[in-house]
Amino acid sequence: MKQTAVRQKALSLVCGGIILLTAVFDLIRVVSLGALIPVITALVLESAILLVTLIAFRSDIPFLMLVPGIVGIILFGYMNNIGTTLFYLGFLIQSIASFVWAILGTGLLLWKKRRPAPPDRVLCILLAVLLLCTAALWGTMTWRAKSDAGPAARQIWAVPTKWDTGTNAPAGVVVDLAYETRAYATDSRNVTKHANVYLPAGYDPQTPYDILYLLHGTGDDENYWLKTFPYNTVMLDRLIDAGEIQPLIVVTPTFYVEDDCRDDLEPLTYTFREELRNDLMPAVESQFSTYAATADDTGFAESRDHRAFAGLSRGAVTTYRSVLGGCLDYFSYFGTFSGSRTDASYLSERIQSGELSSLPIHYLYVSSGNFDFALPQQLKDYAALLSAESRLTKGVNTTFDIFPMRYHSMGDWHLALYNFLQKIF
Repeated sequence: MKQTAVRQKALSLVCGGIILLTAVFDLIRVVSLGALIPVITALVLESAILLVTLIAFRSDIPFLMLVPGIVGIILFGYMNNIGTTLFYLGFLIQSIASFVWAILGTGLLLWKKRRPAPPDRVLCILLAVLLLCTAALWGTMTWRAKSDAGPAARQIWAVPTKWDTGTNAPAGVVVDLAYETRAYATDSRNVTKHANVYLPAGYDPQTPYDILYLLHGTGDDENYWLKTFPYNTVMLDRLIDAGEIQPLIVVTPTFYVEDDCRDDLEPLTYTFREELRNDLMPAVESQFSTYAATADDTGFAESRDHRAFAGLSRGAVTTYRSVLGGCLDYFSYFGTFSGSRTDASYLSERIQSGELSSLPIHYLYVSSGNFDFALPQQLKDYAALLSAESRLTKGVNTTFDIFPMRYHSMGDWHLALYNFLQKIF
């Protein structure tokens, strides 16, 4: 019996030590990102994991470690992406250590028919307080945001319900636009593609409109923003009807070109520039009324102050590489939601020379959820870009919003679009 107890204690010390050291290491790494919300998130998560670990250790209840094991797997899945980032690899390490402890420790208990001690009451109370306070804060702040009946304003918790629901606002229309382009990333063959175009209620072909191009992410298409999630269209209708934003045209294209580059989408994030400049913009702005007097290089350059581009996930990567880095002469407002993977040096080489160096960047809006796997790299790239680009001043013409309790999903990007619409034009 004594030998079994020694093995049990050794197992808990080794696995618990791994969990503790991993937590400390991860907290140091998160602090190095230089943003408060990720630090608070990491503190809450690691504190909860360590409290469960301490309860299991003090009370000799190894099967309790199944909880942090399962939670660790879930967090690892949400906060990492095998293809792009493993910043939060520590959750997987903690999960493995938890499962080993739970399985082997429970086996030792059953083998010797030992009974665990009652859970430590003080530690259980601390864990309950931590979880309840976190849930109460999230619930309260989200409810307050959704219940906000005032004018449109920046939010980090949720879009107010008044902008997402209701049918009393005049509705805009979404029309399909077919246009001819080329497979710029592969063989330059002719290709017919489609984009959706949102026209505000009362659209007048004799009136010039500001225009926003919105790009989807990996695995989606031109329908994602306005048709797959039609509440984005409702939000546009209501914000325009309330006078919170000026009527504008919104175009949602796709960076996909038939089945090209399916095994490696990276080339599409660079060559979308050619499609945008040569084919998509001429097709859209020759048919619909924008501030471009002519749908050519001169017209687009002269009307750049009335044109914005934003994308989510790989669409955000494309925004950096193909639009900010490839079409600064055509656009002056940019939004990147949950994506970056673009070195500041790449952008500097493309926008800090010749005539482009004197063009103003009216606004760069960056956002991500605190559980979003893209967040760590976004923070690093954003800091590097601000250091390299003197035209961007934090709090003046650029903002990085981190949304609590949000992950890589439309809930994150819908809120980002709401905030971005208030920054442009």
